[in-house]
Amino acid sequence: MYILGLESSCDETSAAIVEMSEGKRRICANIIASQIDIHRLYGGVVPEIAGRAHIEAVTRITHEALDTAGLTLRDIGLCAVTSHPGLIGALLVGVNFGKSLAFANNIPLVGVDHVRGHIAAAYLEYPDLVPPFLGVVLSGGHTSFYIVRDYTDFEEIGATRDDAAGEAFDKIGRVIGLPYPGGAALDKLAYEGDKKAYKLPSPALAGDTLDFSFSGLKTAALNCIHNAEQKGEEIHRADLAASFTGVIADGFAAKLKMALKQTGIKTVVLAGGVSANSHLRAAAQAVCDKRGVRLCLPPLSLCGDNAAMIAAQGYYEFLAGQRDGTDLNASAV
Repeated sequence: MYILGLESSCDETSAAIVEMSEGKRRICANIIASQIDIHRLYGGVVPEIAGRAHIEAVTRITHEALDTAGLTLRDIGLCAVTSHPGLIGALLVGVNFGKSLAFANNIPLVGVDHVRGHIAAAYLEYPDLVPPFLGVVLSGGHTSFYIVRDYTDFEEIGATRDDAAGEAFDKIGRVIGLPYPGGAALDKLAYEGDKKAYKLPSPALAGDTLDFSFSGLKTAALNCIHNAEQKGEEIHRADLAASFTGVIADGFAAKLKMALKQTGIKTVVLAGGVSANSHLRAAAQAVCDKRGVRLCLPPLSLCGDNAAMIAAQGYYEFLAGQRDGTDLNASAV
């Protein structure tokens, strides 16, 4: 089956064609129209601008995906579109476009949870990957642990109680003057500093919980910066980047160890935009290697928001019996 995937939850418009069957998981096309250059002017995503940019791009990139795959809409057996969570204005563009296209061409439609889509990216890189496994999603809006019992059966066993890792990285990167997106620049800069230079609190909550809290860490880092400014001192950006990144990586590794011990699961999928962070990938690999656990890491091209992952998850939602119609709506949560 050829699935048309559509993704517009934040600041990337994406259309993809994925071929899925019992023995095949293949990306035929995965087109992404990035808005980074637009939002860089403002230091972060502006929802109204994002929505308008999606409107301008979605038709063009859908045609481009079909042309790249060498297919027409008559070949498409399913349309899968991100319906939640995300920026509501941005989501509505993809949902309404997907509904209209599916209805006009008599193509089945399924709305897809964006977070599940991130985990499904691993299926496209690892043909032999099947549930159950531990799914870990690190992104701008989520820092969560899931037991993935089946392709559509998820149990959240840990999450952030406030901000997410990606938002924290971007915020501190922006404050110390790094180019947008701050998280990617912070990742590189951290290699140049001393992770022990600044003492910062761990985002991993104490006790027998798999939850995180990044608000206190962000506040501590901001206070460190502002206190130095008030004293006329200069913050060593590389040291702060290394300290900030290091405490997040250490906290993540601690919770990953706890999750593996509690569940006894022997396969981990690490996904989401922040899973591209090289320090977090290394921390996860070290934990898994020590415990003899398989770690599945989607390639960097599938870590960020993309429609191929939405198409992959949409296929399994369809097999599980999900069908959506013209009443499908977007939801921010």
